[in-house]
Amino acid sequence: MTTEARSKFSVGLIQMACSTDPAENLARAVERIGEAARHGAQVVCLQELFRFQYFCQREDAANFDLAEPIPGPTSEALAAAGRQHGVVVIGSIFERRAPGIYHNTAAVIDADGAVAGLYRKTHIPDDPLYYEKYYFTPGDLGYPVFHTRFAHLGALVCWDQWYPEAARLTALGGAQALFYPTAIGWHPNEKQQYGQAQYDAWKTIQRGHAIANGIYVAAVNRVGHEGPPGGGLEFFGGSFLCDPFGVVIAQASHDREETLYGECDPRRVEEVRRNWPFLRDRRIDTYGPLTSRLID
Repeated sequence: MTTEARSKFSVGLIQMACSTDPAENLARAVERIGEAARHGAQVVCLQELFRFQYFCQREDAANFDLAEPIPGPTSEALAAAGRQHGVVVIGSIFERRAPGIYHNTAAVIDADGAVAGLYRKTHIPDDPLYYEKYYFTPGDLGYPVFHTRFAHLGALVCWDQWYPEAARLTALGGAQALFYPTAIGWHPNEKQQYGQAQYDAWKTIQRGHAIANGIYVAAVNRVGHEGPPGGGLEFFGGSFLCDPFGVVIAQASHDREETLYGECDPRRVEEVRRNWPFLRDRRIDTYGPLTSRLID
């Protein structure tokens, strides 16, 4: 790990609705990065696959044409925005790594426009209207920590947010804040019965990662209905930032585009971990079975 970052840093979380025009979505994202920077944000995070409507609702080989290499047009546009405004940018990109090998990738752009590194989504869902296993090869870069100008950051992606192992390993690598670009929503015919419970579970488990690891956690979701009337998905927004003890610092609505702002203080990480020393009391000599699928 590099020299510990101790200064406070401000974050901006961009919750957007996506149109059917990828160029328009990219232009709007770049514009909002600038707005966030003018508002004082130093680390700006976009939602999962922000350049497109969520194409994983169906299996269609033509959608592979949406993918691009890194570096490529999207990463270069984000790098230019980061360099122009002097901010760190976290952007989710449909990465074409090689013919037949595609990833759901978070690119972390440092404040000078250089790519600090990549994280490739490790946990890939396969559920109705979330057919991601068709499109994405599981990531193979582990759980890196990116040592940027303003902070030591982790960037996981959506389905990863349900797995405590991923958050723990990122925290052990020195992350002060963990960002989750996300695309999650309600099936319209389930919303009335299950919607509130589903959102509560999503928010609760991520607050739990913050508490268990003593780090800031930011989840950045999209909003809006995508798909046919009466079907498709209603993305439930609700983006939020919480502190190392799970206290919610900023919270977005379920149905509006907005940018959340909040301040992260590494001294708060130190304070929480001193008083709730979960990392100190880990019994690493007992955890070997975690590498097994089941314990018989």
